[in-house]
Amino acid sequence: MATTADFRNGMCIEFNGQLFFIVQFQHVKPGKGPAFVRTKLKNVATGKVLDNTFPSGHKVNEARVERRPHQFLYKDDLGYHFMNSETFEQINLAEELVDNPHLLKEGLEVEVLYHADTETPILVNLPQFITYEVTYTEPGVRGDTSSTNSLKPATVDTGATIMVPLFINTGDNIKVDTRDQSYVERVKD
Repeated sequence: MATTADFRNGMCIEFNGQLFFIVQFQHVKPGKGPAFVRTKLKNVATGKVLDNTFPSGHKVNEARVERRPHQFLYKDDLGYHFMNSETFEQINLAEELVDNPHLLKEGLEVEVLYHADTETPILVNLPQFITYEVTYTEPGVRGDTSSTNSLKPATVDTGATIMVPLFINTGDNIKVDTRDQSYVERVKD
């Protein structure tokens, strides 16, 4: 059992019979009345974020979660196949467990989160930044500046579409933030 004083970002708790990650929390001590904790909780199963307020000192069950390194192998009609980087054991997971599955590329190192008590995989986390090659985008026009105010769609080597600045061309390598699928920078060879 943990109390609201133990809350930290990334902590996994059991709430209303489901697993949630604490995305954000804030202890509030109003001038009048008891203290409380405002939280943003992300449902592990659905990915939805909800706001909840706990009274200060409220007890919650902390779920034990283990992060294990895996390598993405391939996708087929059975699901997404991963290999444990330490034991070389292979598992296949449903698409619902993979965070942004269209950004996966073969050989990518990811973290698979396991519920430690039941040994079941609950989520696949991609690295925060991944480098992709742009396979198609409309050509840039002379005079396009390095301004990132104007964006155009670009298809990367996994088939995903990312919005990029006008100066990006087919064949360029770009770094993408996997949390919000946004362009970060052009990568020099």
